[in-house]
Amino acid sequence: MQATAVIGLFGFIILASLYAAPRRASIEGFFGGAGAQGQTPGLWTLVLSQVTTWIFARSLMNAAILGFFYGIAGVLAYAAYYGSFLTGGFIVGRLRAKGARSVQDWLTDQFGSIGTGCYNLVIALRLLSEVFANLIVVGLIFSAALPEVGFAKEGSILIVAILALGYSAWGGLSAALRTDVIQMALFLVVFAVAFAALVLKPGFDLGAVLTAEGASGQYNGWVLLVVAFLQVFSYPVHDPVMMDRGFLADKDTTRKSFIHAFWISSLCIIAFGFFGIQAALEGAAYEGQLIGTWAAILPTWVFVLLLVSLLVSALSTLDSALSSAARLVVEELKLAPKTLNGGRLAMVVFAVAGAALTLWGNQTLFDAVAVSGTASMFLTPVLAAGLLGARRVALWAYLVSFAAAILGAAAYFLRGNELVASLLVEGHKYEQLLQICVIVLVVGFAAVLVGSRKGHSDQGRVEA
Repeated sequence: MQATAVIGLFGFIILASLYAAPRRASIEGFFGGAGAQGQTPGLWTLVLSQVTTWIFARSLMNAAILGFFYGIAGVLAYAAYYGSFLTGGFIVGRLRAKGARSVQDWLTDQFGSIGTGCYNLVIALRLLSEVFANLIVVGLIFSAALPEVGFAKEGSILIVAILALGYSAWGGLSAALRTDVIQMALFLVVFAVAFAALVLKPGFDLGAVLTAEGASGQYNGWVLLVVAFLQVFSYPVHDPVMMDRGFLADKDTTRKSFIHAFWISSLCIIAFGFFGIQAALEGAAYEGQLIGTWAAILPTWVFVLLLVSLLVSALSTLDSALSSAARLVVEELKLAPKTLNGGRLAMVVFAVAGAALTLWGNQTLFDAVAVSGTASMFLTPVLAAGLLGARRVALWAYLVSFAAAILGAAAYFLRGNELVASLLVEGHKYEQLLQICVIVLVVGFAAVLVGSRKGHSDQGRVEA
């Protein structure tokens, strides 16, 4: 009954997404998100698209897991990453004021093809991690819902990847924008009902939730909150899904969309984190990335709604990641012709690669956030000096900052290695992550401070 309900509701959402996808695809719509008559997306299309692509399945699970282990501190730490809408909106505004039409446009003006190539490498890894992590959550959900089916995980990953690829490849970014609106509306309804059931549940105590220590105590949650504050300036810039949506509409609409996306997504993440905190308060055992835990403590219908909300968020992120991958490969890397088939080929490559990575053993969902967030930190000193400070940063300083961030990301990923471990503080992995972030920023800012001079970084270009 439980599995039937999950599959039925998710099937309905997929059909609704297919119905909402545009019947005709144009080059402008596929890569630029233009409507059938060439119009730019409206405010609430942008807002709902931003929100649904950022409260994706991996994020919801991360918020709940951090809430389970570190209480309200863990939830607030993850919610702090959603300050990216404020920093990202600010950076987009400054880029557009300087005439840039994308992050790559500004980087090319500042550092040439080498600088843009470094950035494109980081965002390609980011897109790949989004496809991989959301498909992993899909597999976890269906393996929990269908425990008697041995291939439930692999089969569900394959089916969802093909379905997301199907309608994404048909309409590209225009399809992602239109289906995001439908998917977000359905997500809000489904999740609101599940959340209402949680807070109305006998024994739910809001005061206890807001002061919860979590299963492991709050300390490491506060450490992670500091990490989030260090990463939140550069984090949105390495997310092409967010950045792509910063250049689709006029300035005022774009600015408002980032502000609304911030408060809506933050509330959703904090609310989802409550499910993890409540599980710890009830003394439930941690099982299967919390999915097994919820199955034991929640009424069946609430559990079903929770799983469906996760599946909707996974689907909405997959189509947006694939459309951004097409733009990256075709418009930025120029590895395929700017045609519908060129974009579709890029989508297929990323979908296949992301699905293949799910066969890899590591399913620690936050690791992908930590690694990509650390890799993005090379942008913090560069943007601070070159975009905000109007200084001209030397290419060598940019490359030093980039190398420090990539080595830092690698160090966190390989922290179990004996040599790497000897260089890190003895302690929890989040303490090690904080150490790495501080070192990356110190090296990056030192290089940029030495290797920059006053200059006109916009070179007189007019506002976009």
